[in-house]
Amino acid sequence: MKAAVLKELAEGERRVAAVPATVEKMVKAGMEVCLESEAGLASGFQDGEYREAGARVEPSRDGALDGAAAVLKVQKPSGDELDRIPEGCALIAYGLRAGTDLSQKLRDRRITALSLDLLPRIARAQSMDVLSSMANIAGYKGVLLGAGALGKFFPMLMTAAGTVLPARVLVLGAGVAGLQAIATARRLGAVVTGFDVRPVVKEQVESLGARFLAVAIEEQAEDAKGYAKEVSADTARRQREAIAQELRTTDVCITTALVPGKRAPLLVTAEMVKGMRMGSVVVDLAAEQGGNCELTEPGKDLVKHGVTILGPLNVVSAMAYQASQLYSRNVLNFLLHIFDKQRGAIAVDRDDEIVKACLIAHQGELLQPPP
Repeated sequence: MKAAVLKELAEGERRVAAVPATVEKMVKAGMEVCLESEAGLASGFQDGEYREAGARVEPSRDGALDGAAAVLKVQKPSGDELDRIPEGCALIAYGLRAGTDLSQKLRDRRITALSLDLLPRIARAQSMDVLSSMANIAGYKGVLLGAGALGKFFPMLMTAAGTVLPARVLVLGAGVAGLQAIATARRLGAVVTGFDVRPVVKEQVESLGARFLAVAIEEQAEDAKGYAKEVSADTARRQREAIAQELRTTDVCITTALVPGKRAPLLVTAEMVKGMRMGSVVVDLAAEQGGNCELTEPGKDLVKHGVTILGPLNVVSAMAYQASQLYSRNVLNFLLHIFDKQRGAIAVDRDDEIVKACLIAHQGELLQPPP
């Protein structure tokens, strides 16, 4: 079976779906790996490293795709890219969805589309979990962005001229990104508070040395998969009141709250921003899904009411070397899960819980509705 690794064309995307270390494992498993030239260059991996790992490097995209049975990507392909993928091929990427402009082409070209961000949250799928891998990086990088934009030290400093008090950081959302943000801010010496609609994460927040901002709620705020879900209007109001009070003494607020398949919940209103200290910072890591802050403009850095509001897009791509390493390991583990070594081909078992959850299209049939 031939697996093609393509250079990412999406603006600002520097990651690659396979690195030399994972290519070597794919080759050992019996796959032929073909790489579009310079596919890994933006991530820090040169063509020569891929050749040493056993891949064939093709100067053109069409050459890499010729005869491919599987195509490995990070971002979903454009319509033009999809036209060039061989009919009946398996496409493994991130962010694929039925109900989009790609649906017709996925169906007409009988492409087997597998979206890794839809993998179920079960033990067997942990090694394939791209959401957790990328969220870890986003949480870490978000703190560095906040520290860079804040005109203060994060740690407490005791000097001959006096003591400098530590920065106060509030992290909204205690999923993987939020917990990594809390840990990173603590390592930098900040006083950290964490908030989440799910009371069950209180112990995790406190285990990292942060204070948990508790709001008493009487409803279930966690779905069957362990993700946060939307809460009632009354609960949301009480949560916003608690957050507003905390923000008055916060130097850096990092927002990470997401609800799968929906717009990011609004946690920081314009009125809350008005009440923040002059010179404080909001880093909205949910900007790509609309943002947790009412004043966020995705992809822009701006100042409102004396507060710097950062709305970064594709944060993980800024750390492309290690982001590619982690993402490619997730892809490798998933690929080995669906690869039939005896036949040397992709085997799509629609009864398998892992495959069923992320299978978007197969043999001319669209299998999942739009979110």
